[in-house]
Amino acid sequence: MRAPGFWGARKPSALARALQPIGALYGRVTASRMARPGERAGAPVICVGNFVAGGAGKTPAAIALARMLIAKRRRVGFLSRGYGGQKRAEPVRVDPNVHNATMVGDEPLLLADVGPCWVGESRVQAAKMAVEAGTEIVLLDDGLQNPTLVKDLAVAVVDGEQGFGNGLCIPAGPLRAPVAAQLRFVQALIVIGGDETAILAISASAPGKPILRANLEPDAYAVASLIGREVVAFAGIARPEKFYATLRRVGALIVATRDFPDHHVFTAREIEALTEEAVRRGALLVTTEKDRVRLAPRHARAVVTLPVTLRFDEPAIVREMLRAVH
Repeated sequence: MRAPGFWGARKPSALARALQPIGALYGRVTASRMARPGERAGAPVICVGNFVAGGAGKTPAAIALARMLIAKRRRVGFLSRGYGGQKRAEPVRVDPNVHNATMVGDEPLLLADVGPCWVGESRVQAAKMAVEAGTEIVLLDDGLQNPTLVKDLAVAVVDGEQGFGNGLCIPAGPLRAPVAAQLRFVQALIVIGGDETAILAISASAPGKPILRANLEPDAYAVASLIGREVVAFAGIARPEKFYATLRRVGALIVATRDFPDHHVFTAREIEALTEEAVRRGALLVTTEKDRVRLAPRHARAVVTLPVTLRFDEPAIVREMLRAVH
């Protein structure tokens, strides 16, 4: 989802204060739901969630953790709700050769490139299907606030630039429940980006929890093709400005941008208009990996992507944390 601008203010606005009583009720309900007992999946469950609504980098973090586990020869299976995909009664294993984003959502297609991924409304059903298929460790992309599965390890991903926004709960702010109420359900925080001041503020709000610092690094091959090139950039993600900032940082020359809602299903007319603009300007048409999987194949071929990989500052600490999951 695209967060309202006032959510990101460090000091709550008048509108946020007016909505604060509703947010407090929402937060209490969410915190109460998180405390409900869950079921065992039959294999260890690692949850990669966040404390706020909107994007924080959960999917790149889940992929990074999965790759660490796969490197140790652990059979990993992803679970995703498949936001933006079709509603279904039973979970389904994602097949990139058969499914598209309108069927299963965009994030599951990215996850399925790394390991088997199941999409379904019921995390319990999906987890049991994954275990029956030979999964040794279930990696839950999102779902921190969903209590139905017992989580053997849970981490909260935090955008280092945004932190916890104005510190209030939906709809007054971005939090799904107060930070203090959610902290007891996680063992560590993965903080992506942010300067030292931001890291200190996040750490102060999460006393006693390890802070695992990380950054999103653009693919070097893709960067080489963008340096000094004029580009028309578009994105339908929670924070398009982060993508544009990355493009500028690697040396691309942005001549136009176009923002779409998060998880937007692109129409042929929209992509054709963007393609025409790029041709008219003699520029490359560029988007994110997450957006590209929502394009029809004939449109995707005309678009350049800038893949990013999450890198931990201290991967040995993360590996040790994963080693403790049995």
